[in-house]
Amino acid sequence: MNASDSTFSDAAAVSGYADRTARLVPGLRDLQRMAALLLAERAPQRARVMVLGAGGGLELQVFAQAQPQWRFDGIDPSAEMLRLARAALGPLATRVAWHEGYVDTAPDGPFDAAACLLTLHFLPEDERRRTVAEVHRRLAPGAPFVVAHHSFPNHGPAMDRWLARNAAFAIANGVAPAQALAGVEAFKQRLPVLPPQTDEAILREAGFADVELFYAGLTFKGWVGYKA
Repeated sequence: MNASDSTFSDAAAVSGYADRTARLVPGLRDLQRMAALLLAERAPQRARVMVLGAGGGLELQVFAQAQPQWRFDGIDPSAEMLRLARAALGPLATRVAWHEGYVDTAPDGPFDAAACLLTLHFLPEDERRRTVAEVHRRLAPGAPFVVAHHSFPNHGPAMDRWLARNAAFAIANGVAPAQALAGVEAFKQRLPVLPPQTDEAILREAGFADVELFYAGLTFKGWVGYKA
């Protein structure tokens, strides 16, 4: 995520983040619940969990409610989004250590699990590779890592087809057509999307084993892998 992006630094825009995201991401709450289940398969009862891109607090809230003894380190470059996360969690926020910044801001761990939802698609390929490798370095052996983000063909007719489907989904969920179509152009100009085979390869090359696809919602894909 780019902290200078007005979407994440403007207080008024940030305030509508949860509703906006729910309109754009198919099965958002189910995605978060699936992520919690996948982390819990291998994380201990008193796990320490890294959440990269924790601004907004949506997945942190689901994780904290599902696992009352987990503690979290939430990392995000946007101060406004972190404020929103604290507010969303309410009393649960006391179980989170907050870090404003990128992956280098995260403690060295070792963490028992990690998640990065709806964030990696903001990072260019080289930075994405480095970020995934830094997450891997901070995990305990065998720890799960769950990721989900935009991942679809990034050129040609296939890209246009998937972006049109994404816009149609947003419009069906009440997003104004002009806004949804403007989003298509913004994707093409600003978002460094990678195809699914590249995203999966990045996880494997960083050292994650048994990488599996667990979620596919139009332009969004999600994987789980484990530190070898």
